[in-house]
Amino acid sequence: MNDPKYNRLPHAGDFEVENSTEAFYLAPKPLPTGVVAFTGQRMHRDINDVFLDFSHGVSGLEFAVRASVGSVVFMVIFFLLVGVGLGVHDYVKYGSPVFEILLTLVFPNYYLWGFITVHILIAGVPLYKSIHQITSVPPVRFNRQRREVAYVRQKGEPPLIVPWEEVIACVTAGTTVNPYAVMHSYSLMIGLRDSNSGEVVWLTLNVGHLSLAVCEWEALRVYMEEGPLALPEPLLVDEEFQEGTVAYFHMCRGVYREMHSWPVYAFGFLTIQFCSGWTLPCRFSEWIYTRPKAAFPDSIREWSKPLPAEQHAKPSAELVQQSIELRQALSKGQSLFDYYKVKFSDREATAESEAL
Repeated sequence: MNDPKYNRLPHAGDFEVENSTEAFYLAPKPLPTGVVAFTGQRMHRDINDVFLDFSHGVSGLEFAVRASVGSVVFMVIFFLLVGVGLGVHDYVKYGSPVFEILLTLVFPNYYLWGFITVHILIAGVPLYKSIHQITSVPPVRFNRQRREVAYVRQKGEPPLIVPWEEVIACVTAGTTVNPYAVMHSYSLMIGLRDSNSGEVVWLTLNVGHLSLAVCEWEALRVYMEEGPLALPEPLLVDEEFQEGTVAYFHMCRGVYREMHSWPVYAFGFLTIQFCSGWTLPCRFSEWIYTRPKAAFPDSIREWSKPLPAEQHAKPSAELVQQSIELRQALSKGQSLFDYYKVKFSDREATAESEAL
């Protein structure tokens, strides 16, 4: 994780550009960001005055399942349409039955179905690994009384415990340009560094906008610095309507139908969602989300017990001083990016210029 640009580990305020991806570091030290603390992806499993468990919510898994199902179904439909199209051509030109090619060349074509099987494996193996990771590894636990973060890498391995003020956090923005579309990606990355080996374990949360990534980090920061009461009430109190659930899917369907004409709704929503499984990815993801997860080892359960008030860890003098200076700048109308003189490029303008 050492970077020759700084010749040290990154600090809050560092800015990097590599391979068309821009990264801005929020920690260490975990300084105030000036944004509203918010989490929209059910990332906080358990919250109390001692610890917060942080893990991926149902929305990311739902999207992965939908993308895998959709890609496989697209391939099947494509080959079926090609078979029917060739059948129609032969019917018009030679008078052959329309479905003759489909029944004689497409269905018994072992090479074709072998290709689709390989595609299923390519889509399914990473999905299986993600599900295994979710169900077999405990969440990351943030202990605010000890001001430490614990991560269990694999069953049987000793847990990694990192001081809170040494946790690395950055938000990233990237653009991928291809002949068909411009794809923008934003994420929050949390790095837990093993001081013995120097290895950094990265946890990545993909979000829809850069500001959401900062808000997700701010939610963790205010919990560790101020406690659970500092977290705002979620916008969707009823978890039934959280992103990735069946209720959320039908809510989006209703909004899409109200905002678009029937032809656009039929081909822009119904067709695409039907081919990607309709509500099955939502139901499957919710089922995985509610399955029993791997338990923490005894050492972490002991580490998670409440401490007397006099034994609570305190923030360092350096963090306190830097936080005061940054809050003063924020109170004058500056943003976090203004304070560090950092400016993310215009993603849209950059993408368009590269495409040209």
